Amino acid sequence: MNTTDSSPMDDKSSADLASVIELQRQLNDSLNQLSLERLQVLADFAAYLADAESKAATQELWAIPGLLERVKQNQATPKTQYTAWKTLRSDV
Repeated sequence: MNTTDSSPMDDKSSADLASVIELQRQLNDSLNQLSLERLQVLADFAAYLADAESKAATQELWAIPGLLERVKQNQATPKTQYTAWKTLRSDV
């Protein structure tokens, strides 16, 4: 793909990826300097952050009006009423 054809989203994604790679490099450099005790503290903190991010995503889903009801309705729908996507779109 020509770089002149890239959208601002593509550029942002590239910049984000470069930032992530650089942050990972910095973290790895720092990890190599930590004691076992400090590594455990860092692992606990990382788990806390991951849990907090997961809870935030869950809260975002709970905020969607009617989502739980739609999920329950879909779960109650007999599978015989579903159509395989391949029969709907053979060109996919």
